[in-house]
Amino acid sequence: MLKRFARYPLTFGPTPVEKLDRLGKHLGDKVEISPSATTATLVSHSAETSCRKLEYIIPDAIASDADTLVTVGGVQSNHTRMVAAVAAKVGMKCLLVQGSWVPHDDAVYDRVGNILLSRIMGAEVRLVDEGFDIGIRQSWEKALYDVNARGGRPYAIPAGASVHRYGGLGYVGFAEEVRAQEKQLGFAFNYIVVCTVTGSTHAGMLVGFAQDGRQRNVIGIDASATPAKTKAQVLGIAQHTARLVELGTELVEDEVVLLEDYAYPRYGIPSEETKGGDPSVRAARGPNYRSHL
Repeated sequence: MLKRFARYPLTFGPTPVEKLDRLGKHLGDKVEISPSATTATLVSHSAETSCRKLEYIIPDAIASDADTLVTVGGVQSNHTRMVAAVAAKVGMKCLLVQGSWVPHDDAVYDRVGNILLSRIMGAEVRLVDEGFDIGIRQSWEKALYDVNARGGRPYAIPAGASVHRYGGLGYVGFAEEVRAQEKQLGFAFNYIVVCTVTGSTHAGMLVGFAQDGRQRNVIGIDASATPAKTKAQVLGIAQHTARLVELGTELVEDEVVLLEDYAYPRYGIPSEETKGGDPSVRAARGPNYRSHL
């Protein structure tokens, strides 16, 4: 589905599927996570998420004759750090708008980790006092305006690279890569589990796995704490991407499976259960809590 789209290789792939034996045992041997059985679950993580998306976005940035990549995220965003790295690799400037998406008490929170790496790689970092939101931010639009105003040529990459017109392509490619490995391994995954925030990772998987009828088996775990908005954004990106790759079928709302029980009390703040706290919290949330799978 992706042969007609330009790709700038950034990942070292294909990424091998690795069985998580100890996790499977911890879950009572009722499920095998990654390969070796016909009942299996594939869990996608965020380590390479931005790279996969940017592989299909950067060719457009280069073709546009841009000289500055401009994106937005939280202070410790993996996405903004990867955009900074890619900008350094392709010889462009980079302006990162980084908001106070996650409350913190650490005095060095905005000086270490991802944001430090971005600065080391030459990115201009603009800290703004804005809370979390998956939508288009005025601060990001102002950054694009400012680059233009000082004579630069900005290229706009939205939060998570998600509502970019090519934002879903990277995870269509992920699905194709998984299918090739499934063929080698001799089985197909029953479920694909993905963290869902700005939406294009989930959306790209929906399109990619729709090719063999598994779109409803892509299980999104909401981490945005704005599930209605997130689900709508996933659907919009998936429908756009499906048309882009000429999938030949229309994706509909009930094919976006998004579990909402985990993203509280707010984005970036782990629940008591996540931290291993009082199990009575789970009981208080009702008998259907975490019963979706």
